[in-house]
Amino acid sequence: MRHERHYSLQEAGAALEWVGEVLAKMRAAREALVDSEARAALAQAAPGNGGGAPGRVVSQGFLQLRDGAAALAGAGIVLRDLNRGLIDFPTLRDGREVYLCWVEAEEDEIGFWHDLDAGYPGRQPL
Repeated sequence: MRHERHYSLQEAGAALEWVGEVLAKMRAAREALVDSEARAALAQAAPGNGGGAPGRVVSQGFLQLRDGAAALAGAGIVLRDLNRGLIDFPTLRDGREVYLCWVEAEEDEIGFWHDLDAGYPGRQPL
């Protein structure tokens, strides 16, 4: 088994709201990392004072992104694509380990699964 934790369909479905909130926070944090104004200000300020306020914006963005990823991983949830909100929940199906597959923008509930190595193209309806 690759995963220690396995979700039932009901458990994974109950986690979707929390997962959506984590994804939203991670996307907002990522924006702080790529914000061109903050990065330009950081580049100008860094030689004299370590970055000051712009440095805090970028470092807070990094920490929030890292914390979101760690929260998902700690819950045994696999983040595949932050942009799409592609998430896999490890589960057991007919005695073997597979993933319940959810895409945030497509579905309000989990409707697909796939083998561990099949990925998104191998999704099958539940």
